[in-house]
Amino acid sequence: MSIQPHSPIPDFLYGTAWKEDRTPGLTELALRMGFCAIDTANQRRHYFEEGVGQGLAAAYRARIVTREDIFLQTKFTYQRGQDHRLPYDPAAALTIQVAESMASSLKHLGTDHVDSYVLHGPSSNHDWTEDDAEVWEAMRNERDAGRTLLLGVSNVSLRHLQQMAASCSELPAFVQNRCYARLGWDRAIREFCREHKIIYQGFSLLTANPEVLNHPAIVNVAASANAAPAQVIFSFARTIGILPLTGTSNAEHMKQDLASRDLPLSPEAVQTIESMAG
Repeated sequence: MSIQPHSPIPDFLYGTAWKEDRTPGLTELALRMGFCAIDTANQRRHYFEEGVGQGLAAAYRARIVTREDIFLQTKFTYQRGQDHRLPYDPAAALTIQVAESMASSLKHLGTDHVDSYVLHGPSSNHDWTEDDAEVWEAMRNERDAGRTLLLGVSNVSLRHLQQMAASCSELPAFVQNRCYARLGWDRAIREFCREHKIIYQGFSLLTANPEVLNHPAIVNVAASANAAPAQVIFSFARTIGILPLTGTSNAEHMKQDLASRDLPLSPEAVQTIESMAG
C-alpha cells in the first residue's frame, strides 16, 4: 500500500520487549530522551504492553509529549507465540481474536487508535497460509474502522512476502525483521520492500551482529567520526533504507542512539559496512 501523507512515519523506534517491570519507567525515559515512536506487542510472554501504557500516561502527565506527538506500534500475536496470558479467547475465530487483541491493546495503551498494527509473524515458517489471509483481512478491518492508521508484518521470509503479494490485494506498509549482517542486512527482503514501497524496520541491529560492532573497520569509522560503533551502525542502517529499532535501557545510550541521526557516513564507509558481511 502507499503511505498516506498525513501518517506519522518516524525515523527511530524504541522497542519495549523483555523489559518486564522496568517497562513503564523505560518507556517514559525513552520519551524524555527524545524518542517519539514506541514499538510493543500484545504478547505478555515477551512484552508488558500495559506497562507501556503506564509509561505513556506518566509522560502525558509530565507534559513530555502528547498522544499526537508519538507513533505507537503494537502487534497481533498468534497463540503459538503466546504464553497462558492471552489477550483473546483462543476458542474464537481468528477474526474475533484480532478484534479482541486490538481492543485490549487500545485499553493497555490508553488510546483510541494505534499508528501501526503488525502481524507478529505468520502462522507457518514456510508459507503464507489461509489463517494469515484471514488475520490480514481482520487487520484491514481494524484499519478501515480507524483503530490503526497503517499495517505491517514481522518475522517474515521473502517467500512469505512473495506469496502475500500473489494472494492479497494489499501489501503491508511495514516489514519488521531481525536484521543480520551475515545475511547482507536482510538484503533480499529489503530489495522486495524497496520495489513495493514498503518501509523496512530492522531490529536487533546491534545484538544480532556483535562481530560487526567489534570489526576493525567499524571501530576505525567510529573513531574518525568521534562516535560510538553503535551510532555508526544506526547511521548506516538509515543510509541503506532501514528504519532502526533500539531497545536499550541505558539513558546515555538512548542519547547516543538518537544522535546517530546527525552522523553522516561517507559512501566508502557505507560500502565497507555493507560488504563486510557478504
